[in-house]
Amino acid sequence: QVQLVESGGGLVQAGGSLRLSCAASGRTHSNYAMGWFRQGQGKEREFVAAINWSSGSTWYTDSVKGRFTISRDDAKNTVYLQMNSLKPEDTAVYYCAARAGGLKVVPRYYDYWGQGTQVTVSS
Repeated sequence: QVQLVESGGGLVQAGGSLRLSCAASGRTHSNYAMGWFRQGQGKEREFVAAINWSSGSTWYTDSVKGRFTISRDDAKNTVYLQMNSLKPEDTAVYYCAARAGGLKVVPRYYDYWGQGTQVTVSS
């Protein structure tokens, strides 16, 4: 099956940037979608961004539009989340997820999940 491993999290000051990576291994195919979700302390897991692997089409939650960019590298089987102009409210554990078919914004539609990487934005 598919294994997902996130990296790139850390501590950054407000206004700074981080780039998260999600490397996929195992059985994958061209019709998958991959997404990023986050869960803040005491909060529900929420959608951040997603990409359709073959077409490159993307979707973002309103709170990150213009600040975050999702992209993929087919040769490396890796998805990235470039996060700029970070705010304290972006602080959360960020999870990478994958599913067969087109991108969705609801977590339950995703089949595979990484272990998460902590992003902390200080004020």
